[in-house]
Amino acid sequence: MKIIITGAYAIGTYLAKLFAKNKDNTIIIDSDPDRLEKINREADLLTVCASTTSINTLKDNGIDEADLYIAVTPDQSVNINNCIIAHALNAKKTVAKVDEAEFMTEESREFFRRLGVDNIIYPEELAAREVISGLKMSWVRQRWDVHGGALVMLGIKLHHDCEILDQPLKDICGPDDPYHIVAIKRGSSTIIPNGNDTLKRHDLAYFMTTKQYVPYIRRIVGKEHYVDVKDVMMMGCGNTGERAVMMMPSYMNVKIFESDPRRVEELNEVLPEKALVIAADGRDVEELKSENIRGMQAFVALTSNTEVNILSCLTAKQLGVRKTVAMIDNMAYAGMAEQLDIGTLINKKAIAASAIYQIMLDANVLNVTYFLSANADAAEFIPVEGSKITRKAVKDLRLPSGMTIGGLVRDGKGMLVSGNTQIMAGDSVVVFCHEVNLKQLENLFN
Repeated sequence: MKIIITGAYAIGTYLAKLFAKNKDNTIIIDSDPDRLEKINREADLLTVCASTTSINTLKDNGIDEADLYIAVTPDQSVNINNCIIAHALNAKKTVAKVDEAEFMTEESREFFRRLGVDNIIYPEELAAREVISGLKMSWVRQRWDVHGGALVMLGIKLHHDCEILDQPLKDICGPDDPYHIVAIKRGSSTIIPNGNDTLKRHDLAYFMTTKQYVPYIRRIVGKEHYVDVKDVMMMGCGNTGERAVMMMPSYMNVKIFESDPRRVEELNEVLPEKALVIAADGRDVEELKSENIRGMQAFVALTSNTEVNILSCLTAKQLGVRKTVAMIDNMAYAGMAEQLDIGTLINKKAIAASAIYQIMLDANVLNVTYFLSANADAAEFIPVEGSKITRKAVKDLRLPSGMTIGGLVRDGKGMLVSGNTQIMAGDSVVVFCHEVNLKQLENLFN
């Protein structure tokens, strides 16, 4: 597959490394030689130092043979215009990153599709959805719903009050049990477990279950005493925070700490009934106390500074807030944040890259989600008639190391998968992968 990317910034660089690792024919174009030199040191791909708006550069690098053209410069107008040009030069698919919510309406998306922009990605909205997902269940680090909750994947941090610690998985989540453990994050390692593995204190375990058994999972992991989130305190409210507040359920109340006076005025205009905006620095502990941080069920740090977000969440936890959500722009801090027991971690570039990565996959791969803490992907595959995955029971398939099947949805009903399960064409099969290229799995389902 040939992929051309313009814009060697956070998302473009992340994608370029991902595609290069997958051995795709990847070209990245940027006008800054320093950004390109850094990529060259870290990935095996072709870098082109040129204007990101140059038609000749696109032609010279074979845009007419490109399976996917991705425009992720900081300028949304450049991204949209470049996709229109790339489409006119016969690129098969185009993707543009935008920075305004108005581009995400179905009317706008259809308008731009007619012009040649096949897909529009708004990272702030994607990240805002992750924030809301993290807040809806205070005892869960990450939640992923398949087919409206027919299947549910829950990432849960385990502590001493979890009743299923130190027991072989074959004894606690067998074919007749209502959940499977599809992955375990232990320290810096991600484990795709087998029946002899056990859960340990401080593990981050990923459970696959069906919606009706979520309360049961909550009980066995010792999280029943966690209160539901109703009162939220937020520090920093850029586009991601604004979108998150607008998406919040009506039962949630939010106080926003914003130190920029102009931004305070803007927020008071766009969120007059959704939030209380406080013109103060959220790093000031006395200010937090005066605004009753001890009465909050959640603290969300969404400033542009990763270190500030981590430290602020740690402060909130020390002040009694159980659920914390932190924006992590620098991936190097993700492991440290996990070890410090920061709750839900949000990384816009990884979330946006996951959405773009799904676009390059075949039509029978849906709902790709990246699990930051586990450095793993989950996706729905729809097998076709006669595909390899449908020819044998799961236990006889010899699945690649690093991959596990968590469950499937058949005729709208979610069910867990055991070794004796026979997957059928048309099923929606949930796959969890660590260090396995989703693209490489397509031949199992095609």
